[in-house]
Amino acid sequence: MSTPVNKEVAWDKTKTIMSKTDAKGVIEYVNQVFMDVAGYTEGELIGKPHNVIRHPDMPKTIFKILWDNIQKGINFHAIVKNLAKSGEYYWVITDFDIIRDPSGQIINYMGRRTSVPTETIEKHIAPLYQKILQAEQAGGIEAGEQFFQQFLKDQGKDYLTYIEDVILEFKS
Repeated sequence: MSTPVNKEVAWDKTKTIMSKTDAKGVIEYVNQVFMDVAGYTEGELIGKPHNVIRHPDMPKTIFKILWDNIQKGINFHAIVKNLAKSGEYYWVITDFDIIRDPSGQIINYMGRRTSVPTETIEKHIAPLYQKILQAEQAGGIEAGEQFFQQFLKDQGKDYLTYIEDVILEFKS
């Protein structure tokens, strides 16, 4: 795993990062944008678990909620801080196509990731994730989930509504 540096990857934020994994999250396909932004070759990514790009600033709680949803076949939008091979970071919001075999079993996830307004990250997401991480460090993922559920309850919103609201606040 790369050592994080406090510098954002410079990338064309009009482009979409794409990847396809099997049902367990092992990478089967990445587009050129993914390789350009993450700094890995196709050969370094195919066959690896998608968490190869997980940034240590990311709370496990967010990934648990994401996986709990997509494994049930529910498209889920999560804002994620990823770690490039260089150690630089990049923030994205996820969107999934959930691909099933004829019997209805999930066989693949096609993930699309697009940029998130910097103001959304600075004002809302980074401070929230820092608090979730602190809860996880104090009491494990259960404490992270409890903190996050209470946060959403205090906001009077579910996760997706909260995400939509904080992104729309700064969309040009």
